[in-house]
Amino acid sequence: MAKKQVKKKQEKPTSFKKIIKWFWILFLGGIASIFLLFLLASWGALGEMPSFEILENPQTNLASQVLSSDGKTLGKYYLRDNRTPVGYKELPKDLVNALVATEDARFYDHAGIDVRGTIRAAVFLGSKGGASTISQQLAKQLFHGERGEGLSRYTQKIKEWVIATRLERQYTKEEIIAMYFNIYDFNNNADGIRSAANIYFGKEPKELKIEESAMLVGMFKNSSLYNPRRNAEGVKNRRDVVLAQMYKYDYISEEIKDSLQNLPLKIDYHPESHNAGLGTYFREHVKKFMKRWVRENPRDDGTRYNINFDGLKIYTTIDSRMQKYAEEAMEEHMTKLQAEFFHQNTKKRNKNAPFARDVEQSRIDYVMDRSMRQSERWRVMKKDGKSEKEIIASFDKKIPMRLFTWKGEKDTIMSPRDSLIFTKYYLRASFMSLEPQTGQVKAWVGGINHKYFKYDMVKQGKRQIGSTFKPFVYATAIDQLHLSPCDSMPNGPFCIEAGKYGLLEPWCPRNSDNKYEGMRTLRGALANSVNTVTARLMDRVGPANVRSLAQRLGVESDIPEVPSIALGTPDISLYEMLGAYGTFVNQGVYVKPVVISRIEDKNGTVLYEFVPETKDVLSEEVAYTVVNLMEGVTKSGSGARLRTKGANKWNKMYDEIITGYPYEFKNPIAGKTGTTQDNSDGWFIGMVPNLISGAWVGGEDRQVRFASTTYGQGASMALPIWGLFMKKCYADPNLGVSKGKFPEPEDLTINVDCSKTTKKGDEGQEDPNDDQNNDGIDF
Repeated sequence: MAKKQVKKKQEKPTSFKKIIKWFWILFLGGIASIFLLFLLASWGALGEMPSFEILENPQTNLASQVLSSDGKTLGKYYLRDNRTPVGYKELPKDLVNALVATEDARFYDHAGIDVRGTIRAAVFLGSKGGASTISQQLAKQLFHGERGEGLSRYTQKIKEWVIATRLERQYTKEEIIAMYFNIYDFNNNADGIRSAANIYFGKEPKELKIEESAMLVGMFKNSSLYNPRRNAEGVKNRRDVVLAQMYKYDYISEEIKDSLQNLPLKIDYHPESHNAGLGTYFREHVKKFMKRWVRENPRDDGTRYNINFDGLKIYTTIDSRMQKYAEEAMEEHMTKLQAEFFHQNTKKRNKNAPFARDVEQSRIDYVMDRSMRQSERWRVMKKDGKSEKEIIASFDKKIPMRLFTWKGEKDTIMSPRDSLIFTKYYLRASFMSLEPQTGQVKAWVGGINHKYFKYDMVKQGKRQIGSTFKPFVYATAIDQLHLSPCDSMPNGPFCIEAGKYGLLEPWCPRNSDNKYEGMRTLRGALANSVNTVTARLMDRVGPANVRSLAQRLGVESDIPEVPSIALGTPDISLYEMLGAYGTFVNQGVYVKPVVISRIEDKNGTVLYEFVPETKDVLSEEVAYTVVNLMEGVTKSGSGARLRTKGANKWNKMYDEIITGYPYEFKNPIAGKTGTTQDNSDGWFIGMVPNLISGAWVGGEDRQVRFASTTYGQGASMALPIWGLFMKKCYADPNLGVSKGKFPEPEDLTINVDCSKTTKKGDEGQEDPNDDQNNDGIDF
């Protein structure tokens, strides 16, 4: 019995040794297994792993930015990922602290894997929190994306650990934080922290407040669930959790935490899309330029840049402040002008509305048929194999749709045919402004609403130019004949006989007021758009010389060699006209308008830098004389309302649209109005020494127009946009828009002082008939 007891005592140490042995076997085996798994994962046995080169340059889609000359983001080009990276220094401290406190409190103490957190998660099966570090989450975002299921989740986790440790070796902690903020999808087209800050709060990341930073960090848990546009209460609760975490880890005091948690959730939603924001038409124009540029300028390896993915920085000449003022000026004026157009074109007043009363039904049918065939509906149905009969029938079936109005979008039920008619009621407009000395375009508004009216009327659209072409005739005459603004010409009836310049019949333009007696100085004739005087000048210099000058001034549109071009019959774009007028202000030197100053890649390497295209066209004194002539337009001619406040006792709407804007400019201004046949187009181009701006207003079709020149002339339709824009520019002294005189050449041999030679009344007061009925019209 005693021997048995001794034997048992001897067996106990042996059993304990076995336990210790198996413990070490299992422990070391576990470590070896983990090490082996890490090794296998790093070798790619558990699936493809990112290479060193990819880790060094993670492949993320970056939106290209369109930047203004004053450093503002006008817009972006992207397909799905609206992402613009920011550096760590651009992130506010509270934003970083909120992230660390909420997602990875020991971020600065580990090398990619939080061992304590991992053990806690394993022991409690995740009930007391997960173990993913910021580095692991970044690895998942960069190289895995969606969460795996079942066994794939475990292999995915191991790969995340491996990648996280590699990221920690490759990048600093600050770089990892910046990459994490830049990669995350905050929903609502907000990819990355910069887009999120702009879309949800209308500001840059560095401007975020603590509570705003906490809201965005709170979205990291699940941006689809915690979406501030759909789940405001849930987002506020999540924000408050983040603030509590910041307090827990001593990033903020309890007092600050409590005060911020009591604040309501405030977002200032700024959706970003290709149809929203400043310069929508301009951005589309730049996009076309960039598509050509990437084709013609491949990388060294032959591949092309992609403006939607490669994060290019496109620095433009646009001034965001001027662009804003231009868009505001257009909206302010066009809202009032459109209201009057609606008033004049009710079915009771005009059965042809929105077309003019004198338009024949056959012409209306033609225009509507053309509009249907050019529509997106027609294109899609034709592509789907529908017959022409089926397509036409579909235009008469009422369907739900959304329409543009100046008071906001309108949901309604309407037939597509009626919607086409409705859109034709809306007058279109364009505006552009440039610096004549550099050719830099400062504002570009191609239409009234890019979402509904895509066609860009700054450069893409060309319309009959009217009397704004006349300065080219006068410039040719001054250059070739050395005429002075003070020289006089007969105001009597004038014809160019058949056979001359290839005319098949005599050309006999008439004056708008049907008055033909006396003499007119060149200054008075241009100021009041006297057609007979312009025709006489055309006859003396010949249409070929006028055409040649216009082309040298940068007009690329077709200009026929016929006398009628003197009155503005060619179709020319606003873009071309401003480039040409810029030559007059720039002492006879033409500078081709430019919209892009340079292009950089995502790393800041300059890929393109603009080199000005210039050429001498006119002498300095001829250019100055033409400007001096056009100053008469705003002193006593068709643009004189820029200098008066005015009032009209008969019609309140007329007073608001035509003379009610309080311009009252005192500084030197040169310019020219233009009105085309039947009031189809209204133009005004105005100039000060360092800024030229122009506006066009008209219907989509020439048959859509005002019935009379009271509203249909350039001085009524287009000039007010220029006036409102300039008032806003002058109210912003930081822009430095000149109020001074146009610089006079030192050796001026042409007499521009008509005070002693002009007969009294020649320049006179603005004639109510001037610039009306046939201002710039070919008769």
